[in-house]
Amino acid sequence: MTLNLLFFTITFKRLKMTAEDCDHQETIRRLHDEHVDRGLEHRNF
Repeated sequence: MTLNLLFFTITFKRLKMTAEDCDHQETIRRLHDEHVDRGLEHRNF
């Protein structure tokens, strides 16, 4: 997919991921979110 905006051309390539890759990325995202949540619990705002 290509998007032309003024004088810039931006091209998007679709990522071809296997089911294992999707599961791995989902696990990483979940662990990251949990880590951030735990860090925010200890901060006093």
